[in-house]
Amino acid sequence: MIPSEAAFRENPVGPTLTREQLDAELKAQGHWQGRYRLLMKLGSRMPALAPQWHKADAEVAGCESATWLYHQELEGRHYFLADSEARIVRGLLVLVLAACNGRSSAELAQVGLDEWFRELGLADHLSPSRASGLNAVVRQILALADQI
Repeated sequence: MIPSEAAFRENPVGPTLTREQLDAELKAQGHWQGRYRLLMKLGSRMPALAPQWHKADAEVAGCESATWLYHQELEGRHYFLADSEARIVRGLLVLVLAACNGRSSAELAQVGLDEWFRELGLADHLSPSRASGLNAVVRQILALADQI
């Protein structure tokens, strides 16, 4: 069982909060501390999944903090809902969802998250375990989209 179709369609991350907007906001910070604060703020604003959706079968393997990911394909487009116990991870999830929500399988294959994360300096400032967890989320998104 997964959250309702409406939950996927109404998720503000993707349709109304885009990768381009986030890219501009993060790059305007100028230094890592500002970007980190913005990620924390984004994480606190992202709608949380209801506790009943914090299920073991939706948990992303390889994340230091418990992180849950749901997927639904609607009219040839992929939509994701995610949550984590850690606020910084929730902020990173906002980036991933903004880049991936509402995309076709072909678009997801070309989304270029690794390059974007390097441009933002995430690789230089995330701990190895956080970076590994972020990569696990991205891999799971691509795997879920490929199963359709």
